Amino acid sequence: MAPADLPVTIPDFARWKQQGRKISILTAYDYMTARLLDDAGVDCLLVGDSLGTTVQGWDTTLRVTLDQMVYHAEMVARAARRALVVADLPFGSYQASPEQALFSAARFLKETQCQGVKLEGGRRSAEAIRALVEAGIPVMGHIGLTPQSIRRLGGYKVQRDADELLGDALAVAQAGAFALILECIPGDVAARITPKLAIPTIGIGAGPSCDGQVLVTPDLLGLFEGFRPKFVRRYAELGDLVRKAVAQYIADVTSGGFPNDQESFR
Repeated sequence: MAPADLPVTIPDFARWKQQGRKISILTAYDYMTARLLDDAGVDCLLVGDSLGTTVQGWDTTLRVTLDQMVYHAEMVARAARRALVVADLPFGSYQASPEQALFSAARFLKETQCQGVKLEGGRRSAEAIRALVEAGIPVMGHIGLTPQSIRRLGGYKVQRDADELLGDALAVAQAGAFALILECIPGDVAARITPKLAIPTIGIGAGPSCDGQVLVTPDLLGLFEGFRPKFVRRYAELGDLVRKAVAQYIADVTSGGFPNDQESFR
């Protein structure tokens, strides 16, 4: 296991899988949150295109642009001292060709301090993954429920075709990805896939057999109060605390109780 004070690197992921050491990943979209998560000891910060729903307020991730992702990734990567930072390639930034994928991914390594990128798709994305890896860009794969394909999938549904999922997983691993996210698949399917791969699997709604887990941080903290996926465990209800704090502030301002003498200059 890497010492806690050393930055996490890509090779750590493979070593941790071999050691049976579980990997923790959380999403981050800004400097302050990334610093808090990094201080807490999370292994990897994912600058997810989930910012389209959690930050921008859209109902899908499809509107997120490459420029926006680079902007948020720069803030998160600047905050991280230990955690590995990986950024999503957004919809439309890599599907056209391996050359487009390389151009888009290179921006993260050139313009931010991210150590890798993530892209969605199994066999259909294998060529792009291979091109990025051959160019020296670490890639995290993502199969199962792929939010950028939400129109084709017809909604946020559990993906159950075990043979299709295994074929996609093997294709991503063989293309050179260093890790693979499994989203919204049955736990027994994830348990079948995980030991067949030399790279770690990271589950989100894929049961406990994966080599690690990822959650969307606003879900974990109780800040995002839209749809609540079954797989989310809410470790806090910060939304309630924020409302209470702001309500008290408003009451104090209205009553004249804020600021008081100690909070004023003389």
